[in-house]
Amino acid sequence: MSEVYAARRARLRDQCTAGGSAAAVVSRPANVRYLAGAAPRGAALLLGPRADLLLCRSHPTGEPDEGRPDDALQVHVLPTAGGDTAVAAADLAAGQGADSLAVEEHHLTVVRHRALNSVAPRLRLADLGCAVEQLRLIKDEEEISCLRIAAEIADQALGELLESILVGRTERHLALELERRLVDHGADGPAFPTSVGTGVNSGRGTHRPTDRRVEEGDFLSVCLGAAYRGYRSEIGRTFVIGTTPADWQIELYDLVFAAQRAGREALVPGAEYREVDHAARSVLDAAGYTDGLPPVIGHGVGLEIDEDPQLAPGAMGKLDACVPVTVEPGVHLPGRGGVRIDDTLVVRPEADGGPELLTITTKELLAL
Repeated sequence: MSEVYAARRARLRDQCTAGGSAAAVVSRPANVRYLAGAAPRGAALLLGPRADLLLCRSHPTGEPDEGRPDDALQVHVLPTAGGDTAVAAADLAAGQGADSLAVEEHHLTVVRHRALNSVAPRLRLADLGCAVEQLRLIKDEEEISCLRIAAEIADQALGELLESILVGRTERHLALELERRLVDHGADGPAFPTSVGTGVNSGRGTHRPTDRRVEEGDFLSVCLGAAYRGYRSEIGRTFVIGTTPADWQIELYDLVFAAQRAGREALVPGAEYREVDHAARSVLDAAGYTDGLPPVIGHGVGLEIDEDPQLAPGAMGKLDACVPVTVEPGVHLPGRGGVRIDDTLVVRPEADGGPELLTITTKELLAL
């Protein structure tokens, strides 16, 4: 992987040079990990005119949650544990002879930005913007392999839960069990806090588990994901507990399923982000569910669970091949519950079989 990280840093350096910056400091954790292989807590990466350095507050551990630094990259540990790595990086850049420095202004606080100016007053600071995020947008096959494994782990954990007795157990208990199973199957940990909603809580994308117990006839909606080598998957499914689904449950489920299928089928290279959103959203709009729909139908995944692109009504841009995204429409009926169906996919051209579905747990409306 060393040559991969070096190539990523070289692409960013070329952009900095073209923008008139002799050096750059990357401080956003996911961006640091993308370029350096690891992002220990508080770390920053210096792309210097003479050498690239990973600055850390303490020696990297190599644990899965922070990654293992690129062997070809120099690691510089600050002499005091409470030091600011970005500020130290600016000082080192000035010492290497840089006269200009690009920084991630969208990540730095005003206080840190002032500290950078203070420690190296002769450096001209420029905004790196979201240059690294744009580099991260299209994944290479090694990254997609990690995402594929993360999705498999989430599928396994969810599949095992569906084979257990659910009636009488609380949302909180089920969420904790799912997260334990993720780790049991090789995940670094959950990709995000697991959501389990039953009955009136089902179908809410932002629901945090409560002590409500699963009851016969409930909708049960689950949204979980696994982190594997830093890469994150997402899957959401909805089931009915114990009995044959009621007519209204079948109708609502079929509607959300149709919307999700329309969104998945719209994932082709060159499709506008908002076109994908519209494909799924229009199915729900036509059925009268305009109000209360999620602000986005899907989003990118990778080293973060919610990254570009955003599949939203006002989103600008077009999909490229090898971009992993979620498609996750949902409808929640206050006082009754709802349905959410969520998959992680990779955009692929039709010649390669179309979008690659990473999360494969059945989307049939099962009565558990």
